[in-house]
Amino acid sequence: MATVAFIGLGNMGGPMATNLIKAGHTVTVFDLSEAACQQLQAAGATVADSAAEAATGVEYVLSMLPAGKHVAATYLGDAGLLARLDSSVTVLDCSTIDAATARAVGEAAAALGVGFMDTPVSGGVAAAAAGTLAFMCGGSASTFEKARLILKDMGKNIFHAGPAGAGQVAKGCNNMLLAIHMIGTSEALEMGARNGLDPKVLSEIMLASSGRNWSLEVYNPYPGVMENAPASNGYKPGFMVDLMVKDLGLALEIAQQSDFDNPMGQLARELYLQHQQAGNGQMDFSSILQKLQA
Repeated sequence: MATVAFIGLGNMGGPMATNLIKAGHTVTVFDLSEAACQQLQAAGATVADSAAEAATGVEYVLSMLPAGKHVAATYLGDAGLLARLDSSVTVLDCSTIDAATARAVGEAAAALGVGFMDTPVSGGVAAAAAGTLAFMCGGSASTFEKARLILKDMGKNIFHAGPAGAGQVAKGCNNMLLAIHMIGTSEALEMGARNGLDPKVLSEIMLASSGRNWSLEVYNPYPGVMENAPASNGYKPGFMVDLMVKDLGLALEIAQQSDFDNPMGQLARELYLQHQQAGNGQMDFSSILQKLQA
């Protein structure tokens, strides 16, 4: 078992840290939310007064933060965590951020001899709680081997995508595709419904045909088709529209930085942005069906 600092205890970070405690690791946590810290303390964690205190004397530092600017502020510069850590520590940033910041942190860590990986996740809150997340990792092969020892207690699919920043690129590609096939699935189901087809029957037809995809099979966006899907529970997230808009923005940045025109990704971002601006940011991203129904 390892000693771990976990920084950032939001909807994803909280259950991830809890699973590390359940797995037997010694976990020290820090978050600006006192309530979040108290919840982890009740689960068996030690609460630190700062990120620097949490990261003192540990083998692993994990973070789950809102955006690249928060990751940079946490790790970079004379006051950042990297300046305080030695080469025995492995840093795993699970945040979904821009690839450029992930690369910058990775380069700074390498210059200091600290092992770093960007390890963004896929699966949402339910998978975080269940410990079944997918991790997309960017960093060296040796750091990846150390990372797997911890990540396996929070997820079931762990991939080494390439060097620092590669995890964020993989996450951007994945979530762009997710948005595209969720919109396409919603469009097909609504078109069928408007022509008298039962969405459940149409779903069964497409699942047995070439239109089969994850949104249709696991996360059906049409209410009443799949009992446990957010669509059948008032579109309670799940994965919020706000987060999909963020991720599609990051995917657009990746495309622009590589001089690649991604028309489907851009259209998906525009549709989700319109849905968000209509007041639906806190709803599950499968609620894009409602925009198509309007």
